[in-house]
Amino acid sequence: MSLPVARLPADFAPAADALAERVVLITGAAGGLGRACALACARAGATVLLAGRKRRALEAVYDEVATLPCAPEAVIQPLDLLGATPAEYESLAELVGSVLGRLDGIVHAAARFDGLTPLAMQQPKDWVESLHVNVTAPFLLTQAMLPLLQARADSAVVFVLDDPERMARAHWGAYGTSKSALQNLASILHQETEGSSLRVHALLPAPMRTALRRTAWFGEDAGAIATPESAADAVVHLLSPRAMDARGCMLDLRAQ
Repeated sequence: MSLPVARLPADFAPAADALAERVVLITGAAGGLGRACALACARAGATVLLAGRKRRALEAVYDEVATLPCAPEAVIQPLDLLGATPAEYESLAELVGSVLGRLDGIVHAAARFDGLTPLAMQQPKDWVESLHVNVTAPFLLTQAMLPLLQARADSAVVFVLDDPERMARAHWGAYGTSKSALQNLASILHQETEGSSLRVHALLPAPMRTALRRTAWFGEDAGAIATPESAADAVVHLLSPRAMDARGCMLDLRAQ
């Protein structure tokens, strides 16, 4: 199930107040793309809820947000996507509602990739855990947060994809399978929420200089690959009302 393709507006530039008064939850907030999204959203005026496994790494991002002029204070939320239960996601939704009062967006930036592996050599445990982190956890988190998101006049969920053609090739295994499934999840959720205030978006970044890419392309010159900042700016666009035309679409940054 493929999503329609959208492009960034020709005149795109993230406005300083694009996400003013909004609360945005970012998973994998200490990772390459997650950290860049946290900083970009904070610069755009959002209160960012930093979710991830390692508190110390989240605290480093929190400190970076604190140095940004006029950015709202970030919130740290330790969250183990592999181990969290449905009840824990529901408790988190209750906590967000009671402490922050609202939720305007989710960015599913967390991802698990264990390297290129033939299916014959794929460890069953790694397969199960990869699909859980990359597909099941985004579903559970989004489902728990739906009442908060749909209570807002405008809200958005952003799923981060990877090159659909490459994901169907040999050796991409659990990661490739999970990214294809994630695109289907985004499409189904869009169809089921199209009449509500919740917008569903998918983001297909260009190659980014991240730890995940180094695992797959360990021999390439990292200096020739762009940093995640441009993708993070696109996330700000998708979270803002300006992205209404990209609702239910895959924003493809590879040819920008």
